[in-house]
Amino acid sequence: MTPFTGGFAPVTDEITAFDLEVTGRVPAELNGRYLRNGPNPLSLDDPTASHLFLGEGMVHGVRLRDGRAEWYRNRWVRSARVAERLGEPPRPGPLHKNWDFAANTHVIGLAGRTFATVEAGPLPYELDYELDTVGTCDFDGGLPGGFAAHTHLDPASGELHALAYFFGWDHHQHIVINPEGSVTRTTDIPIADAPMLHDFALTERYVVIYDLPVTFSQAHAEQGVPLPYAWNDARGARLGLMSRESGDVRWVEVDPCWVFHTLNAYDDGDEVVVDVVRYPKRFVDARLDLGGLPTLDRWTIDPAAGKVRRTRLDDRPQEFPRMDERRTGRPYRYGYTSAARDLKNVLYPADTELEDLPDQAFDNTLIKHDLVRGTQEWRQFGRGAYVGEPAFVASGAAEDDGYVLVLVNNEARGAADLVILSALDFTGEPVATVHLPARVPLGFHGSWIAD
Repeated sequence: MTPFTGGFAPVTDEITAFDLEVTGRVPAELNGRYLRNGPNPLSLDDPTASHLFLGEGMVHGVRLRDGRAEWYRNRWVRSARVAERLGEPPRPGPLHKNWDFAANTHVIGLAGRTFATVEAGPLPYELDYELDTVGTCDFDGGLPGGFAAHTHLDPASGELHALAYFFGWDHHQHIVINPEGSVTRTTDIPIADAPMLHDFALTERYVVIYDLPVTFSQAHAEQGVPLPYAWNDARGARLGLMSRESGDVRWVEVDPCWVFHTLNAYDDGDEVVVDVVRYPKRFVDARLDLGGLPTLDRWTIDPAAGKVRRTRLDDRPQEFPRMDERRTGRPYRYGYTSAARDLKNVLYPADTELEDLPDQAFDNTLIKHDLVRGTQEWRQFGRGAYVGEPAFVASGAAEDDGYVLVLVNNEARGAADLVILSALDFTGEPVATVHLPARVPLGFHGSWIAD
C-alpha cells in the first residue's frame, strides 16, 4: 500500500501562476521566495511510491515582493530518471557512487544559489530562481561524497555546516562551506554500523552528533524493503561533541531513542544544551509508523562528567521544530513546531467524530514555545485543514520580532494557502493569506530565501 494518500497524495501537474490573490497585506519587507520541498512521485505505480522518503522531490515556491505575491511555481527536481520520464534531456553534473536521486527533503539558499537536498549519499541539485533544475552540484569538487538533508548556518561566521552519511561508509563526514559557496573543510568521524543521521546540532564550540540505534539492515535489504534502515536493539545510543576548533570528539551515552529534528542547541558554561523532538523508538522492523510518539525534550550534556540529563519540555506529540535562525547555536527563547496527528484528543472535544478529521500525520495546529517561561501558544486553522513546517522570518532585531510562514491546505478550496502570521501576535488574525492555485501535499522542509 502506498503511503502517498490523504494529505501526502501527490499532485500531477507543474503549475505557474502570477499575481496571486491575497487576503490581508503582505509585509513590504518580505522580498524573496518561500520554498518548500517534499516527495511527489511521478506515478503511484512507481517503486518510489512505496515509501514516504523515496518519492521524487517537488519544490513549491511563492515569490513575494513589494507587498505583492508575484508568483507560485511547483517543479519536480530533474534527476536523470525524472527528466527522461518528462521527455527532457538529463541535466549535467557529477554523481556520488553513481547515486542519482531527485532530492526531496529540503531546499536552501547558499551564496545566491538554490539547492534541493537529501541525505544518504546523493549530491544536491541546484535550481535556478524560477525553480528549474540546473544540475547536480559538488561545489567544484569540494564534496568527497554526498551531502545532507539538514544544514545549520553559523550566524556569526556565515559558514554552513552539514553532516553527511552513506550506507557504504564507516564514518560520518562533517562539511563546512564558506559564505562564497566553497567547501573549506571536511572531517571524517568514525562511526560503526552505518547508522542513519537525519539531523545534528551546532553550538559556538561544538558540532553535536547523534549516533542512534537506527542502522542499515542487510537483512531488510535482502527482503526488498525499499528503505532498509531499522531499529537495532543490540546497539546503544550516544551523543558526540566534536570540537569545532580541533575536530576531537567526546562521546556521551544517552538512553536509546530516535531524533529526526533539532530545535536548537547552545553552550551554557561548561555544559551543552540540545533541544530536540525525541521518539522512544523509530523504524521498528524498518517501518516508519512504529516506535511511539514524539515529544519536545532537552538534553543537558556535562562533558567533564560524561553524563546527560534529559528534561521534557512538552509531552504533546509534535514535529518540524524551527526557530529564529539568527540564534542558531546561541541561547534562545522561542521555538515553533507543528502538532502531530495524535493531538486530536487534546485539541477537539471528546464527542468529535474522528472520521471528520483529516487523514494525514499532521494536524491543523502550530505551537509556539516560550522556553524561558515554559509555556505554549496554539494557533489552530480550520477544520479539515492541515499544516506543515513553520518558518520564522525576522523583521526586527528582537528574537520574536518577525513572521511565521506556513503552508496550510484549505480543504474547502481544494488548494493551499501561504499564511503569514505575526510572531508577536501568534494566535491573532493572519497578517496575510496568499491563496495558491493548487493543493500542496504535505512534505518535508522549506526556507525563506530573501532576495
